[in-house]
Amino acid sequence: MRITGYRTLSTVQEWGRPVGDANGVFADGVVPVSIVIVDTDEGISGVGLGPHVEIERIFPAIEGEDPRAVTSLYDRMLRHTFKAGHAGPVFGTIGALDTALWDIKAQAAGEPLWRLLGGRDRRVTAYASGLDIGLTDDELVAEYEVYASHGLRAAKLKGGLDIERDRHRLGLVKDVLTEAGHGRRPGLMLDVNEAWTRKQAVRHVCELERTLDLIWIEEPVRRWDAEGLAAVSRGVSASVATGENLTGLEQYRPLIAAGAVDIVQMAAVWGVTHFLRASALAHAHDLPVSPIGNSPVGLLHAATSVPNHLTSELQDLHAPVGVSIDLHVEDGAFILGDSPGLGVRVDEERIRAVNRRPQAQTADSPNVRPERAGRRLLAGVDGVIPTRQVPVVPLNSRNEVSPTVRH
Repeated sequence: MRITGYRTLSTVQEWGRPVGDANGVFADGVVPVSIVIVDTDEGISGVGLGPHVEIERIFPAIEGEDPRAVTSLYDRMLRHTFKAGHAGPVFGTIGALDTALWDIKAQAAGEPLWRLLGGRDRRVTAYASGLDIGLTDDELVAEYEVYASHGLRAAKLKGGLDIERDRHRLGLVKDVLTEAGHGRRPGLMLDVNEAWTRKQAVRHVCELERTLDLIWIEEPVRRWDAEGLAAVSRGVSASVATGENLTGLEQYRPLIAAGAVDIVQMAAVWGVTHFLRASALAHAHDLPVSPIGNSPVGLLHAATSVPNHLTSELQDLHAPVGVSIDLHVEDGAFILGDSPGLGVRVDEERIRAVNRRPQAQTADSPNVRPERAGRRLLAGVDGVIPTRQVPVVPLNSRNEVSPTVRH
């Protein structure tokens, strides 16, 4: 079997409501999703959900090769980016191609990837994550009632701009999950997307911890600040979770050495091989791992095979437009299917027919760091995202998912 070519597509995730974090909000709820499809001479194609930046430079590393040599080809792709570096979306492109190759390998073997990688149980524990900072209180409650109806009893909220606002919102979600769990204590996490300084982080979390129990605080300071992350970890009771924006084992090593990370995270977009290697590194230091991202299907399969998986992020209960995935959510977990490979199918005609594109990125986008991040003196004066008074749009009111994804 030989790799013969690739195709790239762009679709969208339609949330039907604003989504965002402390850095900004996609007001229309339309988030771009890039797709890479790798073809072979035996008619098997693999799918990777991720960017295709500089793919014309990276693809020659695998062209004409046997796709089943996945881990060796991963290292070949890294070597092809040696001079310019492999950080950011370039690393994501390598990850998308890597995921597509794992998909091909498992399809060729006639097995779902989770079984090929050595997983015993198709069930992957999940937590709810609504990218919810732009929601009103009523919308927030409605969203997490839907998550709770799927058995989810742990939730991660976006915050970091106002202590009392965060306390209030965490309390609302706590009540929803407690009621759904018949009084059983739920799990709560807060993600601030690198919005604070070290002292701001300790002050904010310690204040929340006077009345709330947080499992973790996510990315409290800049992703590379090993000393700062370690200071936060020492200063609060919650665990520090970070790593979704780290691209390569060399970026994890100083954080682990400094005691700066308690829960090691990896983004779905960085690929399966990266996840497996970073999980082994974390396991060597007795640290748990947690995949991050919407539709983190490749990492869900891989999570079944590592001994230190803690929980995986569940964002939208719907797949991107034109994408179907053989999994469903039940009793607080992703349940992976038996389709060979990843179980991902792409309707290219539908994607081209819809041809919906997200709005142009602005300074209010979650992907643009605000000018005053880490330098906000008072909440409500220089940075708090206002709540909106609009009708509630339930998470399950849309009809965009292929029937292979059950709700």
